Amino acid sequence: MSVGWLEGTKRTLRDVARDRRMALMLLLGFGAGLPILLVFATLSAWLRTAGIERSSIGLLSYVSLAYTLKFLWAPVIDRFDLPGLARLLGRRRAWMLAAQLGVAAGMIAMSFGDPSRSLGYMVVCALVIAFASATQDIVVDGWRIDSAPAERQGMMLAAYQLGYSLARICAGAGALYLADAFGWTPAYATMAALMLIAVAGCLAAPKAAAVDPPAGRGWRVAAREAVVDPFSDLMRRKGLGLVLILLLIMLYRLPDIVSGIMANPLYIDMKFTLSEIATVSKVYGVWIGIAGAFAGGIAVSRIGLTASLLVGGIAAAASNLMFAWLALAGHDLPLLVASISIDNFAGAFAGTALIAYMSSLTSPAFAATQYALLSSLYALPGKFVGGLSGFAVEAMGYPAFFVATAAVGLPVVGLCLALRLLPEERPAPDAAPAALHADGIAARA
Repeated sequence: MSVGWLEGTKRTLRDVARDRRMALMLLLGFGAGLPILLVFATLSAWLRTAGIERSSIGLLSYVSLAYTLKFLWAPVIDRFDLPGLARLLGRRRAWMLAAQLGVAAGMIAMSFGDPSRSLGYMVVCALVIAFASATQDIVVDGWRIDSAPAERQGMMLAAYQLGYSLARICAGAGALYLADAFGWTPAYATMAALMLIAVAGCLAAPKAAAVDPPAGRGWRVAAREAVVDPFSDLMRRKGLGLVLILLLIMLYRLPDIVSGIMANPLYIDMKFTLSEIATVSKVYGVWIGIAGAFAGGIAVSRIGLTASLLVGGIAAAASNLMFAWLALAGHDLPLLVASISIDNFAGAFAGTALIAYMSSLTSPAFAATQYALLSSLYALPGKFVGGLSGFAVEAMGYPAFFVATAAVGLPVVGLCLALRLLPEERPAPDAAPAALHADGIAARA
């Protein structure tokens, strides 16, 4: 039987290798992963080198809310054609191309900016990039689901994640190397040129027929099916324990998200060069994060969800103490390596545990919708509080700030322990499986 299984696996891999949709997902994943750091961590490094106050850098992080709130305009992308272009490319690819060109245009415009002279101009460019990038994410997910059957979705997502990770290295380490050698204008202009990789993937992709919602359904019915029914199902199954669960989800990654906004400004203020930050944080740190994610997956399978959540919550919050130590020590490259190693490994471990836990909360009838709502909930508090992180650093300094973010882990630990006291949920009704859904939780890198 093992020989038959091996031969079947080989045939499947050969079949996947011949499927050009896998290569297309690699290109589209690259385009999706490229912009986010350029309006978040990499941009914060540019602003700090230009002398922008940390309070302003923290506030600018609010542009990343576009990624959290993209479900608000997703129905428009799903329902309506883009005039003219849709006739040539189809609905999905038309929106995809428009979004990719919007990202590239925003990057080109930002490359000509000067934060020290016109911070408002940089904010507008960042908003354009974030909105276009979030729109691209919506369309790429829609194209993926429309273009491949359920049994192909796992491999499609694997190719997407690989492209996404490669893009993060380019937008993180690559942009910092270029900025250190040639300046920020060539760095962002180069990133804009790299968006042509995603454009090529869009143009090479076959048309995927977008399915219109059934006619005759009013907005009230659509709203009930999209929001009310999924939450009603969660309430029915979890009861009052849902309050505890939602509170845990809201707080779990708060230490990492809030402190992550001030990580690059800390490195700059500690006199690390852009090349040092790029090498340690944006290249080495990415691979450490991947190792942490695998470790989290193994832990979930070996010790269970609640135990993995507890370990991840403690480790991710406590890792912020390393940055408090770094702030006190100053320019210490070995300590920077140790801090990023511990933080990225712990953060990725915790992220994997949280993804697995949120996935376990969904029922087959509403899997995609419930997971989308839960993943938005986990990110929203961190985004709102994170915008004030610069003011906190200005008021209390780096060491006290990172200690305070680590202290958020204390209620997280209490909530993880309280999960064990919840009664078993009521069984969910039988329903057809929902479409596969993927969500990436970005580490501080």
